[in-house]
Amino acid sequence: MIQHPIARRTLLAIAAACALAAPAMAEVKARIGHAMPESHPQAAAMNKFTELASTYTKGNVKIQAYHSAVLGSDEKQLQAVQSGTQDLYIGTLAPLSTRVKEVQVWDLPFMFRDQREVYAVLDGPSSKQIFEKIAPAGLVGLTWTGMGFRNLSNSKRSVAKLEDVSGLKIRVMTNPVALETWKTIGANATPMAFAEVFPALEIKALDGQENPLQHMYANKMQEVQKFITVTNHVYTPVAMVASKKFWDSLSAEDKAGVQKAATEAGLYQRKLLDDGDAEVMGKFKAAGVTVNTMSAAELARVQDKVKPVVAKFSPVIGDDFVKGFLAEIDKARAAGK
Repeated sequence: MIQHPIARRTLLAIAAACALAAPAMAEVKARIGHAMPESHPQAAAMNKFTELASTYTKGNVKIQAYHSAVLGSDEKQLQAVQSGTQDLYIGTLAPLSTRVKEVQVWDLPFMFRDQREVYAVLDGPSSKQIFEKIAPAGLVGLTWTGMGFRNLSNSKRSVAKLEDVSGLKIRVMTNPVALETWKTIGANATPMAFAEVFPALEIKALDGQENPLQHMYANKMQEVQKFITVTNHVYTPVAMVASKKFWDSLSAEDKAGVQKAATEAGLYQRKLLDDGDAEVMGKFKAAGVTVNTMSAAELARVQDKVKPVVAKFSPVIGDDFVKGFLAEIDKARAAGK
């Protein structure tokens, strides 16, 4: 049948109008959760992430950030992301350490001299390998960023030397390396979820805890702790991960957009943390907290004391993995000289 030209043009016009009326792609709504309060640099970085994700996906992916652990503890949020009931999470991967032993490498004490070395490793092959290791758990690793060097606080006394730690009841993360490290130093190490720490310090069930400075200040440790000792004994990184269920629901273009947003937000978080450490030290002092830095000689004594911990856990984590990790640090250190 020969179609009249006018009829053909009419059909084409109708088809074009229908195409314009139909949405290009259904909008995807998602949630990202983390434990830090809105005053913490991580919250600012996550707000930036939600903006960037919308921009880079041309409005296709709308992500809402939930701060202050309103979606649950780190462990609960990780479990929710694994099961697909939560879309994204940023925080420690420590709850996975019993299943993915390589995660524990970040708990080995006194590995890094400065943030530059840390960031080189966060962007290096060992960190990518950890993301590969968590994939079978239903997690898609998007980016690594910082939380800061961990330092010691307590309510009893100024800690200037190794012996000053002895007997202090210190909350540590719920992982075997941290527990062994603080026991070896002489503390009464108590594993506990972070959400329970402030009330425990308030009623003196704990003497102290150890965390990055800005993490401490954002969580109001200055209200329940009188002394801070800068030790920089461990660097705590955080990872942004997505649930495989959420990730698989995205188009290739939207995956690229969310990944770009995650990378940029992670770099922004690092900058905020680096800029904020000196400022928060002054805030602690203004709040009446005594802040001191443990001397290099004393830190060397502590480092020597915990060498058996490193020797004990290297085979558990994986000797080859630990060697590769340390080689990355050495490479970054040599490049910085």
